[in-house]
This record gives sequence, C-alpha cells and structure tokens, in this order.
Amino acid sequence: MSETPAPRLSETYAEVEDALLSRWPESRLEPSLDRIEAFTELLGDPQRSFRVIHLTGTNGKTSTSRMIDTLLRALDLRTGRFTSPHLEKMSERISIDGEPLDDVAFVRAFNDVAPFTHLVDADQAHPLSFFETMVGMAYGAFADAPVDVAVVEVGLGGAWDATNVADADVAVVLPVAVDHAKYLGETPGAIAVEKAGIIKPGSIVVAAQQSPEVAEVLVRRALEVGATMAREGAEFGVVSRVPAVGGQMLSLQGLRATYDDVFLPLYGAHQAQNAAVALAAVEAFAGEAVLDEDIVRAAFGEVTSPGRLEVIRRSPTIVLDAAHNPHGAEATAAALEDSFTFDPLIGVMGVMADKDYEGLLGAFEPHLAHLFCTQNSTPRAMPAAELGRAARAVFGDDRVTVVPRLADAIDQAAAMAEAGEAFGDALGAGAVLVTGSVVTVGEARSMLRRPGGGAR
Repeated sequence: MSETPAPRLSETYAEVEDALLSRWPESRLEPSLDRIEAFTELLGDPQRSFRVIHLTGTNGKTSTSRMIDTLLRALDLRTGRFTSPHLEKMSERISIDGEPLDDVAFVRAFNDVAPFTHLVDADQAHPLSFFETMVGMAYGAFADAPVDVAVVEVGLGGAWDATNVADADVAVVLPVAVDHAKYLGETPGAIAVEKAGIIKPGSIVVAAQQSPEVAEVLVRRALEVGATMAREGAEFGVVSRVPAVGGQMLSLQGLRATYDDVFLPLYGAHQAQNAAVALAAVEAFAGEAVLDEDIVRAAFGEVTSPGRLEVIRRSPTIVLDAAHNPHGAEATAAALEDSFTFDPLIGVMGVMADKDYEGLLGAFEPHLAHLFCTQNSTPRAMPAAELGRAARAVFGDDRVTVVPRLADAIDQAAAMAEAGEAFGDALGAGAVLVTGSVVTVGEARSMLRRPGGGAR
C-alpha cells in the first residue's frame, strides 16, 4: 500500500463541505461494498452498535423515515436518522433525536473519520465517494451518541448501497418503480432485485403495496434468507382517510391493533400509505407490544416532511414538492387534486438531465395551467431551454415559458397565479408548484425562507 499523507483536520463547516465535495459525487457510482466495508472496519464497525430500520424503494423513503423516527422517539428511544439527498444543507442528512447535526457536530463527525479515509483511498481501486464518506460519518456519529436505533435510507438501490453494511432488524420496502435505470435496471422487477438486498437473515420485511412482479421478488428474497414478511393490504394498511385542514385524518390498521382518529399534517393518499408503513415498521421493531393509541396519535401529529407538498408561502400560495420521476409526480398530482382547490395552478419545473423529464411533464400536464421551465445551479441540471422544448411538445407553445434563473421563474409564476385568480373558480385561488428535483426544491426553499427572498 502506498504511503499517503493523512488529511488535515477541518476547522469549519465550509472546509468539511469542500472536502466532501472533492470526492466522487453521488452521480458517479461503482457498485461495490469493498470500500465502505474497509472504511467501517477501520472505524470499528460502528454500525453494529445499534439496531437498524433500513428503508428502500423508489419514492417516499424520506417522509417515511421521518415518521418512523418520530414514532420511535415517542417511545423514548434515542434515534439516529440518515437520509439523502439533502434539501438545503449537507448536515441535514445526519440527525440525532430528530435534529440535524449542527455545524460543530458535523465538523466533529467528519474529523472522527477523516484520518481513515486516506487509508481506504490508498488501498482500493477507487477512492471513497462522497456518499460512502457520509455513511461512515453517520454510523460513527450514531455510535458515539449513542443511539438505540438508526433509521437509515438507502442512497440508491439496496444490495450494493453503502448503507447496506448495516444489518437491519426491519427492512422497509416502499413502492418500487423505474428510476435510476442506468444502474438498477429497466423494469420494476429488475430494480426490486437490487432493492431486496437490504433484506437480511432473520429480519422482518415491511412492504408497501407493490406490483405483482416486485412482490414476487421480495417474497422470494424473504424466503431465501428466512425473513418474516408483513404486506400492506394484507397484514396492515390504511383503513380510511379524509382530507382535513392542514393534512388528513386517518384510520390505520397496524400489525397488532387499529389506530383511529390519527391526524397526519401531510397531504395525499401516498403519505397516508407511508404512515401505515411507518406504523407497521415501528410495531415490527417493538415486538409483541401494542403501541399506546395516544402516543401514536401524538407522534403522527408532529410529523414534518420539508419539500414534500410543503406550503412555503401564502399570497399567492407557493407549494414545494420534490417529485423527480413519473411515479412521484403522479402521487403529487393526485394529492393536489385531493387536498387543494388551486385555480389556476402554475408550475415551475427544473429537472436533472438524467431523469425521465418526459414522464414528469406528462404526469403534471393535466394539472398545470402554465409551466415555467427553469434550472437549478448544479452541473447535472437540464438547461431550461432544453426542458422548454420538451415541455412545448406536451403542453403546447402558449402554456410554456422558459426562464433560466430560478428566482425569476418563481416571481413570474407568482405574478401569473395572482393575475389568473380573477378568472378561476370562486372557491379556488391561484398557486405556484415548484417541482422536478430535490435540488430545485431545496434552492427554492432556501430562497423563499429568507426575509424578502424570491417571489416578491
């Protein structure tokens, strides 16, 4: 192994951010657990010091992980949570007891693992990636806290995702659809094979409703490794849901009891299903005990999921939703119809060039009066003009405007929403939906939460 000088420890958040961003980006992958296994071994295998609930699936992972985290904390358990990508700040990815690491703790988490990164880099065919380094930081921070249980969201897939060096007590599989086809496969069934890799011997699998081909893959994997399976629609599920002011009222069938009159301050049938999955996951983790109904109600009432049908501003209403594939867009569109009476609804969309932007446009077209095509600040962003050309083929020329700068696109959309209210339904109100990418939504959120920022 060649001698490589140990990295200098970082003193500020900005230095840590620079150091992490200098590594392989999340969009560059080499499917292997070799580097992360070597890394965590040098760190003393911190992922073995706490229990784990591991989540995979195409959409809904972050919302569901936040629900699971909130329920676990309501049971007086100390939690760690690892999610990706972040909306506004890198440190959001690592939370302890429901709160993201502050800058000091984030710097400390990096410095705790930094001396070992160069050893892995020197000994492997490829250096540790940004994501692998973040996973090591998260697992190390969770062990140091220490936490009782970590709620861990995969970055991509499952079998060779860096988070999969942990062996989960409960493996949660949210709905599987086609996304990241270049790495995971062209069909839901092929993708499910990768995602099923988080199912470990003796674990409990909590599976959301799936297509038959995906369900078959999950059942086969569970049988192969001796895992127990609980399925939405069979062992648990949503009994009823009614849209309500600020969210929805639910009745949820858990693994061992029914929980009525549960208020969830999130919108859409997909979030109700995520709640059912979260409840079943926590029940599976907790064992034979029936959870106290009041604790369950109180926990769900506190759930937040930033950037997921989040109303960030009023007059006019601006809604942020990080849908970035057709499956997510269809769920968002259904929730908008279900829970709001926006008229007109004006879209602001910025997408990544490697995503199914045509599927996104098709899913949103029936619901948007007009679409502003824009772009976020990352190199992976599709140029606004290119997205505009694709959008005109779907929406028609008169319903599409190209505005490359995100802040200007939001301002113009807000003006159109306000002007269009006079022509809408008397019971409705004009609104803006910012969507297409987690990065686009994160940048919009940062802008709109600043005093005087964006959208007048």
